[in-house]
Amino acid sequence: MSVPGNLVHTITLPLRWGDMDAYGHANNTVYFRFFEEARIVWLASLEVGGPEEPTGPVIIKTSATFLKELTHPANVVVKTYADKAGNTSLDSYHLLTDADSGEVYAEGYAKIVWFDRSARASTALPDALRAVAAR
Repeated sequence: MSVPGNLVHTITLPLRWGDMDAYGHANNTVYFRFFEEARIVWLASLEVGGPEEPTGPVIIKTSATFLKELTHPANVVVKTYADKAGNTSLDSYHLLTDADSGEVYAEGYAKIVWFDRSARASTALPDALRAVAAR
């Protein structure tokens, strides 16, 4: 699998029993929660966009391609990639794999827009994000 951008963060997360649905596999929303957790931990590691700060990330577009059924028990690795940066936005991608076998469960995408919480409008992307984006 080829994911665009620069690898910026890796996190390992457990699939919980409660993440399973009536069909006996991880509900599709769980993949988005894994992507979200990876993205938030990554941004926190850069010390940008925390809830107490005047600006932060909002997601304006997201998608996932489900490639392999995910069932409990499992630990997954979520790799986050930063791709093209605009004036106020950044394309991010995720690769979700099995922690033991490396098999790919899903690929994800999220367009991050930097948001001024007082003005309720987009604002300039922080330099820390621009610096890690693919050129």
